[in-house]
Amino acid sequence: MRIVIIGAGAMGSIFGAMLSSTSDVVLLDLLENHINTITETGLTIERTDGSRRIFRLHGTTDPATLAPTFDLAVIFTKSFDTPKAVLTADSLLKPTGVALTLQNGLGNLDDIVRVLGTERALVGVTSHGGTIIAPGHVRHAGEGLTYIAGASPDTRGVQAVVSAFRAAGIDTDRTDNPDTLIWGKLIINVGINALAATLRVPNGVLAMTPACEILMARAVDEAVAVARQLHITLPYDDPLAQVKAVCRKTAQNRASMLQDVLRGARTEVGVINRAIVEKGAALGVETPCNRFLSEIIEALEATAAHRID
Repeated sequence: MRIVIIGAGAMGSIFGAMLSSTSDVVLLDLLENHINTITETGLTIERTDGSRRIFRLHGTTDPATLAPTFDLAVIFTKSFDTPKAVLTADSLLKPTGVALTLQNGLGNLDDIVRVLGTERALVGVTSHGGTIIAPGHVRHAGEGLTYIAGASPDTRGVQAVVSAFRAAGIDTDRTDNPDTLIWGKLIINVGINALAATLRVPNGVLAMTPACEILMARAVDEAVAVARQLHITLPYDDPLAQVKAVCRKTAQNRASMLQDVLRGARTEVGVINRAIVEKGAALGVETPCNRFLSEIIEALEATAAHRID
């Protein structure tokens, strides 16, 4: 399978490296130093045990240099860049090619459907985690199952994508309920991302600190209440226990929102905690904890240039 990874940050790089063992993979990202290093010396993936492996992949910052010959586009950009990423995917895919979002938050699958239609739109969630250490160097800080679903029953290529992931050693299952996938991952992110970014701690600290668990439980409970009002079935029976389990599995990982805050970049709080606030307001569900977390992250974004080290 010929695959283009659109958004080769930590997660895009990790999945690109894994998939490259059995597929023809190209990394596409605007991070020029990162892409240049990968092209010149390879992509270094560091495991939690300190072992390292170098992967040789082709990377580019310019989609115009690529021909429309790809079977699959995997989108890993920030959610606010999804509309552009989907247009890029459309320009690079074969007429029968499909696009898969493995991003955070709400709305990404909708963006794909608007351009490619339900028959070419896939959504997935993953428990893998990672952090960019330096250009061309990524720490693979957590592993777990990956689930993939089609946007609708007529979506083509779902099983082929699942098979390609499995062939590359990525533990992957298929499901037929995209809303369950999206909201299952959203609630994990609600419980981890903003809290880790505010406290500036790795994921594992949240699961072992009672004071953190209090805030985590409040945020998760609010998100679950919104999901129930929407009649969405979650993929686990105990949401808080699931959030804590993910924290433990990715204990050394820096949540993506924490990485953004540390480098003074825009975060995805708008499609995570703020999305819960907005959905809750429309449904009459109170979400004070998620409102606070949204506002504190938005304040961190607004004051990034004035931060005291």
